[in-house]
Amino acid sequence: MTNSKNSITYADAGVDIDAGNALVERIKPAAKRTKRPGVMSGLGGFGALFDLKGAGYTDPILVAATDGVGTKLRIAIDTGNVDGVGVDLVAMCVNDLVCQGAEPLFFLDYFATGKLETEQAARIIEGIAKGCEGSGCALIGGETAEMPGMYSEGDFDLAGFSVGAMERGADLPRDVAAGDVLLGLASDGVHSNGYSLVRKLVEMSGLGWDADCPWADGTLGEVLLTPTRLYVKPALQAVRAGGVHALAHITGGGLTENLPRVLPEDLGARIDLDSWELPGVFKWMADIGSMSQAEMLKTFNCGVGMILVVKADEADALTTLLTDAGETVYPMGDVTDTTGVAYTGSLL
Repeated sequence: MTNSKNSITYADAGVDIDAGNALVERIKPAAKRTKRPGVMSGLGGFGALFDLKGAGYTDPILVAATDGVGTKLRIAIDTGNVDGVGVDLVAMCVNDLVCQGAEPLFFLDYFATGKLETEQAARIIEGIAKGCEGSGCALIGGETAEMPGMYSEGDFDLAGFSVGAMERGADLPRDVAAGDVLLGLASDGVHSNGYSLVRKLVEMSGLGWDADCPWADGTLGEVLLTPTRLYVKPALQAVRAGGVHALAHITGGGLTENLPRVLPEDLGARIDLDSWELPGVFKWMADIGSMSQAEMLKTFNCGVGMILVVKADEADALTTLLTDAGETVYPMGDVTDTTGVAYTGSLL
């Protein structure tokens, strides 16, 4: 027997299974656009299948990366401008993978919220699919978690997981030597690191997210939500052309901490800060916070989102290749036989 007076459903507890199913159907076309050789199954199964031989590999090594978007999400939530954070999520993972010499193959996302809003969630996941398309990897699965009581109204969180592959013996970094040239690739702004400080600086400025941006067209919120640049395709072109010894994704820790991660312990680097101009967003933040150059360099990308360490006699050819692929390239320094990163010139 059942007592209708005491009957309760999952929906009464705040979880709408039908909304979750509707979201899966809504995003299937976006996921389908990311299909690539090797994909064996679509969304909806208990797991996703991928065929490495079908992707063209004979003796593959797998490489995995996971990341999130950080407190940049707070700006997206507060402004309702959620379309680009999915690209950020993918970029933070796949830009790391390519630094190992790996081609990103597939991606899975984790989206968690207190109450599932299908339209908002679809916009976010369509952004993830856009990031996957831009980096040549397939969106083959994910998890949408509706968790009442865990998140404030309107809040959500994102995490991502990507797997890539390379042929055995093709891993990076390798053969880095004194005299190698550093080629910096321009960033598209702050990317996805340092946003706790960004938000603090905006608070200090007294501006709201809907205020005119002081250094670019659009509102402050819109410009600060510019998605992280995807470097995968041009970086892989450069690696396959030959002469690339290492790649460093400039994320948390900035130039100061990320470049040494790909250098041998007995080597260092010399960077000429006059070889590129500090973008407006960083000038504005440095001015608002009276920030020192050293603090900027260890916190933000300062206009350089990826560094390639290349053979000196291949630097010109690789610069041309990367420029033709749409990148802005800065010959920004070289590898030295002394440890640490030494800076010449000035950004501020």
